[in-house]
Amino acid sequence: MAADGDSSDEQLALAWAGGDQAAFLRLYARHKGRLYAFLLRSLGRRDAADDCFQDTWARAIAAHRRWRPQARFSTWLLQIAHNLVVDRFRRQRPMVSIDDGDGPAPPPVLVDGQPGSDPAAAHEALEQGRRLRAAIAALPLEQRTALLLRLDAELSLEEIAEVTGAGRETVKSRLRYAMDKLREAMG
Repeated sequence: MAADGDSSDEQLALAWAGGDQAAFLRLYARHKGRLYAFLLRSLGRRDAADDCFQDTWARAIAAHRRWRPQARFSTWLLQIAHNLVVDRFRRQRPMVSIDDGDGPAPPPVLVDGQPGSDPAAAHEALEQGRRLRAAIAALPLEQRTALLLRLDAELSLEEIAEVTGAGRETVKSRLRYAMDKLREAMG
């Protein structure tokens, strides 16, 4: 097996399917951050994201021998995660609280290169981040999922369509509606 940087996800997934546990560890290391970020922003709560993160990897481990290189590994993994998110929303609509500190923290504000040098700017940036998280949380599930897969996971329209099971044009519409709603919410 080539070094981590030299192996594609697909090569690692095939090696993993063949029994190479080190290949799994490299795939996990590559995808854990992006997967967790997608789940956290989709669900809005750390406990729910933690549960779905574990379930996603458990399902990937259970099904890894059935993965085929026709699909990118990252798309396959996000499809598992997306299905778990949808199932969770179908069972019960989660309560998303933007102010409880459970969501991702906004980036620190740097003014003139110094953190906290302008409290008014820092406060405004914090409020804007809070409004944006609230606006994303208020999007319908399909629009929020398409938006997060595009922005966080950096998937193409075709890959989002594959993950969600929607057509490419439907994905484009969901993204357009999501962006329109965010623009409206942000003023």
